[in-house]
Amino acid sequence: MKHLLVVSICICCFLPLAQATIISQQKNTQYLSQSSVLAGGWVEERDNITILHVSGSHYEMGFQHGYLLQEEVQQNIRAFLHYAEKYLPLTDLLAYWNISKSYVPPEYIEEMQGIADGANISFNDIIASIMAVEYSDHGCYGIAAWGPATVDGKLYHARSFDLPSNIQDPVSGKYAHENTVLVVRNPDNGSASLCPAIAGSFHTGGGMNSQGVSLGIQICWSKDQTFEGNPYHFRVQQVLDSAATAEDALQILNTNRTHGFNFIVSQADPAVGFALEQTANLTYIGTHNDSVENIKPFWALEHVVRRTNVFLEPTIAATQRKPYNPSGLIAFFKLLFFQKSNPFFAVYQLYQSVSKEISSTWGNLTLNNTMNVLQNGYRAEDFPLLRLIERLGKGTGMAEAWNQWVACPATGDMVFSFANHDQMAFRTELHYVNLYDLLSESPP
Repeated sequence: MKHLLVVSICICCFLPLAQATIISQQKNTQYLSQSSVLAGGWVEERDNITILHVSGSHYEMGFQHGYLLQEEVQQNIRAFLHYAEKYLPLTDLLAYWNISKSYVPPEYIEEMQGIADGANISFNDIIASIMAVEYSDHGCYGIAAWGPATVDGKLYHARSFDLPSNIQDPVSGKYAHENTVLVVRNPDNGSASLCPAIAGSFHTGGGMNSQGVSLGIQICWSKDQTFEGNPYHFRVQQVLDSAATAEDALQILNTNRTHGFNFIVSQADPAVGFALEQTANLTYIGTHNDSVENIKPFWALEHVVRRTNVFLEPTIAATQRKPYNPSGLIAFFKLLFFQKSNPFFAVYQLYQSVSKEISSTWGNLTLNNTMNVLQNGYRAEDFPLLRLIERLGKGTGMAEAWNQWVACPATGDMVFSFANHDQMAFRTELHYVNLYDLLSESPP
C-alpha cells in the first residue's frame, strides 16, 4: 500500500508538468507552423508608403497579407460591410457568392481563407466585402499607349481606381482609401506581379506582371448581367498570375463573364493594347484602329486605347443607356436630376478631359508624361465649366481616385500615387518603383 501511495503521489505531482509540456509543445508547433507560413511575406515602409511582399502558395500569400496588415484589413472589411449595408444586405451578398463560387478557381478561395485566418476575421465577412466592391459604383479610367504615341515606342499602361471616398470604418473612423498598399506578389506556381491596392484585396482591379502583361478594369453598368460566373476580382488575379500575352488575358477575362465591364489589356512585346467590353452575353475586343473607337461623340487616337465607364460598341451600349450619346443636354439634365441612375454625362466628361490631355501629349508620352495626362485630366483645370458640377475635393465628372498609376511592362517601372485622408490620388505625391528591383529584395 505504501508503494502504491508513493506511485500515486508521483503521478499526481508529474501530471501537471506533463500536461504543461504537451501544451508547450503544441504552442511551439503552432508557432513554427505560423512562422513557416509567414516566412515569404514582409512589410516595408518607404516614403510613407506601405509595400506588402507576399509569396508561396495561395493560402500562404493570403495568410501573410491578413496577418501582416491585420489592423488595416479589419478596418477595411468593416468599412465595406458598413457601406454595403446602405444598399444591399449582407445576406444578399452571400447569396450572390453562393451562386458564383462554383466558378471561382479553388486556389483563390484558399487565398481568401488565408486572409481571413491571418487577419482574424470571418471568411463570410471578407467574401461579402469583395462582393460589395464587385457590384458597387466604380469610376475608373484606363489607358494603353504605344508605338508612335510614345517617345520610345514602348507601351505605357495607366489606370485610375475610383470609388466613393465615404467608405469608412465605423469603429476606428478610418477611411478605406487611407489603407492603401502596394502589393508585390510572387506565387509558387505563377507570375510575379505588382499592384497598387487596398488592405484586404489582392489588387484594385489591375496591375502588371513579370510576363509584360498589364490590365485595368472599369465597372460598366448593364442590364445584361448574371451571378453565374467568375467575379471580376478573381479573373483579374488570374490574368496577373498566369497570362503570358494579351491574348491569354483576354481569354481569361472573357471566360465565365458576369456583369458589365470595360477592360484595357496590354502586352509589352510586341507592344499592343486592347479595349475589351463585356456583359454576361456580349463582348467586343478592339484596338486603336477599330471603327468602334471612332463612333461619335467618341474619337479614335492612333496607337492609344482608353475607356471609362461607358461602352462604345452600340449593341453593348444599348444594354447600358439610351440615347447612345452621353454628351448632350438630355444626358446633362438626367445627371442633375437622376445622378445615381444616369451618371453618363459626368463619365463622358472624364473620357473627354483625359482624351484631350492624351491628344496634346501624343508622340511624347513617357512614364511621367502619361501620369501627368491622367492627373491633369482628372483635375479638369482647363475645363472651368465642368467644375460647376463637381463636388469639393472631386475631379472631373465627380471622380474620386483612390490610386493612380502608370506602368511600363517592358522595364518593370511604375509611378503611382495614393489618396490620403484629405486629398484624392490626382493631387498627392508621386512614387517610383521597379517590379524587378522589388522582387530581388529579401525579408529583413
